[in-house]
Amino acid sequence: MGKRKMGIRIWATAIALTLAFGGGIVPAQQASALTASGALGPLTPKDVVYQIITDRFVDGDTSNNVPSGSSSALFDDSNSDGIGDGDDLKLYQGGDWQGIIDKIPYLKDMGVTAVWISAPYENRDTAINDYQSGGGVNVWTSFHGYHVRNYFATNKHFGMMQEFEELRDALHDNGMKIVIDFVSNHTSRWQNPTSGFSAEDGKLYEPDKDGSGNYVFDSNGNPVDYNNDGNLENLLADPNNDVNGWFHGIGDRGSDSSRFGYRHKDLGSLADFSQENGAVAAYLEKAALFWKSKGVDGFRHDATLHENPAFVKGFKDAVDSASGGPVSHFGEFFIGRPDPKYDEYQSFPDRTGVNNLDFEFFRAATNAFGSFSETMSAFGSMLTATSADYEYENQAVTFLDNHDVTRFRYIQPNNKPYHAALAALLTSRGTPNIYYGTEQYLTSADSSDIAGRVFMQTESTFDTTTTAYQTIKKLSALRQANEAVAFGTTDILYSTNDVLVYKRQFYDKQVIVAINRQPDQSFTVPAINTTLPTGTYSDTLDGLLYGSSATVSTVNGQNRIASFTLSGGEVNVWSYNPDLGTSVPRLGDVVSTMGRAGNTVYIYGTGLGGTVSVKFDTTAATVVSNSNNVIEAIVPSVAAGVRQITVTKGSNVSNPFRYEVLSDDQVQVIFKVNASTALGQNIYVVGSIPELGSWDPAKASEAFLNPNYPEWFLPVSVPKGTTFQYKFIKKDGAGNVIWEGGSNRTFTSSSSSAGSSDTGTLTWQ
Repeated sequence: MGKRKMGIRIWATAIALTLAFGGGIVPAQQASALTASGALGPLTPKDVVYQIITDRFVDGDTSNNVPSGSSSALFDDSNSDGIGDGDDLKLYQGGDWQGIIDKIPYLKDMGVTAVWISAPYENRDTAINDYQSGGGVNVWTSFHGYHVRNYFATNKHFGMMQEFEELRDALHDNGMKIVIDFVSNHTSRWQNPTSGFSAEDGKLYEPDKDGSGNYVFDSNGNPVDYNNDGNLENLLADPNNDVNGWFHGIGDRGSDSSRFGYRHKDLGSLADFSQENGAVAAYLEKAALFWKSKGVDGFRHDATLHENPAFVKGFKDAVDSASGGPVSHFGEFFIGRPDPKYDEYQSFPDRTGVNNLDFEFFRAATNAFGSFSETMSAFGSMLTATSADYEYENQAVTFLDNHDVTRFRYIQPNNKPYHAALAALLTSRGTPNIYYGTEQYLTSADSSDIAGRVFMQTESTFDTTTTAYQTIKKLSALRQANEAVAFGTTDILYSTNDVLVYKRQFYDKQVIVAINRQPDQSFTVPAINTTLPTGTYSDTLDGLLYGSSATVSTVNGQNRIASFTLSGGEVNVWSYNPDLGTSVPRLGDVVSTMGRAGNTVYIYGTGLGGTVSVKFDTTAATVVSNSNNVIEAIVPSVAAGVRQITVTKGSNVSNPFRYEVLSDDQVQVIFKVNASTALGQNIYVVGSIPELGSWDPAKASEAFLNPNYPEWFLPVSVPKGTTFQYKFIKKDGAGNVIWEGGSNRTFTSSSSSAGSSDTGTLTWQ
């Protein structure tokens, strides 16, 4: 046994992948994955995303249902046949990466172009006991992937690293992108609120390291016992013995709805990372880079409402600035409707570069198509209002339901409004996400999120003929074919309590959608003026949702769709998709929308092939490659701040697209000040660099946090190794500004990548 162990050790040392804690991965065998990922690129609004809770989809490999070291009590198998029952949804059911691979033909035929899976890394694998007030205990598991234990090892319930890479390759080979859940807010539960907040296992581990401080993996990319201690990992941080300040350790947020409460207190007793700690920020960035090196095309950031935006901005910048170019980033900034945090939610993508899961769309769609508690006019107003509010409205990831909310089918059991909601999702602004099983009408036993996390294998036959499946298939094809759906603006042409007619338009390309949500009532829509050419337009859905063709004729010099009647549940989708030619460049989307000089940027649209030039304002960028629909370019050396990207082809110049150029690698400075304020005033910081508004109070930081008034503090993202000047200001809701007196303050940020520094507590001058 000793010689065999030594043999593994020599193999690992000689050819295994290694990851330096302070550096990156340089395995030659990863090149093909990055090439495949680069060929597909990040998510765009042309994509249709399909969200899978990996454990709840399909069991393709029963051998990993109870992995080595795991307890069979964590697996839902009451009859001991080795297959998940689908009954106790608190336990593992057996879904894995092989199960997703097996269903790729099903997903591809439906029109899915990207798959979002549960966090792939190792999670806590012990029972989570909730003690009941009347006696007894509910046993939970970490099947969902939100209880990280080791970022550099796989969740063995889903498969080993070689199985993950097989999934990645299979998806890429079929033209589908892979997005992973990534949790950088917390580990697992460290205190049990059902047992007097007694200590639990919220520990974080890492693989063994070699003599140079590099993580050591075998030839398949799995951690090995390099130090021969019988373990594949070592304790890195323990929230119950936090000697290095890796966790906030304040306790549960409870009813504290302040920004400090959300960002610094525990979410459901999950050990909350101190993201202001430079060591923590560096470690989390390295973890994300590890998975980027495995060929993922995007990250869905968990719990961004609870995260420090300065950390998120630096994290995203580090990932996108690394080899392989930018990937997709969207996060879970959970809000209600209406919500006092809406302004913070709406501005989060502009402040961090990470877009949102579109909870505003979700709330409005659920109310309009599900409970009928809001009108279709209100839904239309949401579309136009958010199109104005969101800087990058087509990058927001829209959805009808997901793992954290009630299944839409539970709210709306009637097929007609259910299908109408799907049609609205797939033709509205944003990048649509389909929750697994929506196409099979999966529902839940009650309104809880856990009840909606059903085991699809036991609840569905994966029927490809359902109306929901076919609706997704047809409208996914439209989204990819007609840029009006992916990149277009939104105009409401007609709306009532129950009917909505809207137009998506990208230059001459148009799609008009007419929806009646009522299943058993018909409504007459009056004639609608249109810019469509005269002619007859067939229903893209081919009558699947009871629609028919529309005829445009000229009446008194105005093109018009004649009055028509919508039967119960009817949806019409009329598409006009002319060839825009190749001589005029037109921009529809840019990924990423924030980055440093030298970063890669993807520019999407039409007319982008041939000889073109790209400019950031007036500064030329290097074009790496281009086709009619996409340009890969390099951000030029240009002054930091908001710049407009344009593409020139001959004498034709495209529409501009907003891009924020960062000064350099982003690090955190924690500003602190003692200051007394009047009612309605807040403290801000403004300074000499673009990240501090270049002395413009209107572009200052967000308001400081003040859990211990009159002490105020705020972590702010700034360029590393930079000396800058700054001052604190007081500002009220009306925008009135009071500057502190005295000389400008001076500070130099950390020169370490992902570093963090503290001004110390200052006194208002």
